[in-house]
Amino acid sequence: MKVYQDINVYDAALARIEIAFNSFDNILVAFSGGKDSGVLLNLCYDYAKKTNQLSKLAMYHIDYEAQYQLTTDYVTKCFHEYYKEIKKIWVCLPLKAQCSVNMSNEGFWRPWAPYEENIWVRDMPNNHFVINRFNEEIGFDPINDWDKDVMIRLDRWFADKYGSTCLMIGLCASESYDRYIFLTKQDVRKSHSWLWESNDYYSAYPLYDWEVEDIWTVNAKFNYDYNRLYDLYYQAGMGINQMRVASPFNNCAIDTLKYYRVIEPDTWGKLISRVNGVNFGGIYGGTMAMGWRSIKKPTHFSWKEYAEFLLNTLPENTAENYRKRLQVSIDSWIRGGARSAEIIYQLEKAGIDFKRTGKIGRGKHQNEVIIFEEYPDDVQIQDFAKVPSWKRLCICILKNDWFCRYMGFTPNKAEIDKRKKILERYSKL
Repeated sequence: MKVYQDINVYDAALARIEIAFNSFDNILVAFSGGKDSGVLLNLCYDYAKKTNQLSKLAMYHIDYEAQYQLTTDYVTKCFHEYYKEIKKIWVCLPLKAQCSVNMSNEGFWRPWAPYEENIWVRDMPNNHFVINRFNEEIGFDPINDWDKDVMIRLDRWFADKYGSTCLMIGLCASESYDRYIFLTKQDVRKSHSWLWESNDYYSAYPLYDWEVEDIWTVNAKFNYDYNRLYDLYYQAGMGINQMRVASPFNNCAIDTLKYYRVIEPDTWGKLISRVNGVNFGGIYGGTMAMGWRSIKKPTHFSWKEYAEFLLNTLPENTAENYRKRLQVSIDSWIRGGARSAEIIYQLEKAGIDFKRTGKIGRGKHQNEVIIFEEYPDDVQIQDFAKVPSWKRLCICILKNDWFCRYMGFTPNKAEIDKRKKILERYSKL
């Protein structure tokens, strides 16, 4: 639930930036080359310059290798022409990045992978800002780390070298439901709603309550430079809420992967040979074939029957994986799940059969626990992704979503360890 204050988001962000500068020896801005991180970097730079604290400010960019040349051009300009008084780090490490197009059950790809230089989308930058696998000073090997873990380890390495550090991240909760959930989760200590502390790692989200219109308003008002890729997105007919500058293979970018073919065909040709499944994702991303909400089933099937049909077409070990996760979901909802009053209202209005227990779930929102005595076939409500259904299982199968993230699952430790051992076993073949 939003709680409005007697202050606009711009002044609120400046107040948060001031608190961060007063609380830490260093401010390290995570700069993706996108609009949000670009505005955050400019706000921090302007504040540091105004208060004579530029020596406390630093920035880093995680380079995912496979990105628009326009993004690389903008990042290069920022590193070489702008913000000359601050510390800068350009990260080119073979970390694990989310991949929703890879036709395997790994769920990731590895930019700047060793021994794959011949198929890299572009040459690694050659400047004194770059940290790659040959830099021993960072003190850790990122080969088995996800990009988010590398972010944390870089922050701690930076803090060990320069003093207490707050990592500034330009996430806006309004851009996606996943971001909203992430920014409101309760598993970290928060001295403020925007400043988190977890195991001596500090991260701040000064723009968490901004809308995309606020970002572009500030860019225009203060004449900030930005990634000109957004101009081409706009000319291509993309709405401002669809525009993403990220690793092209992650879940957020799959809908826009096809734009590479029009905007930068040379880069598109290299993407196809870099990660298997890219061409399929570029053609069918955002369509029924990728299993989104608009997916249709054969008319003579219920969603349960369609799921069983799909399972029978899969290799046995793959089908068993989906059946096990389905059973976990069924067992969980027999015990009950907490949902908000709005979700419960939508279910009642849609005529979905469920039982209200009167029990209140844990957490500050006081959601009510409900039980589905029969696993729903389909749920025609606005927030359908918050309720289990056979349709969601069908979507997981059609998206090749091995871990059933679309049903709310995440890889467990055993699965991560198993995948790691397999990679180590076959890495030298």
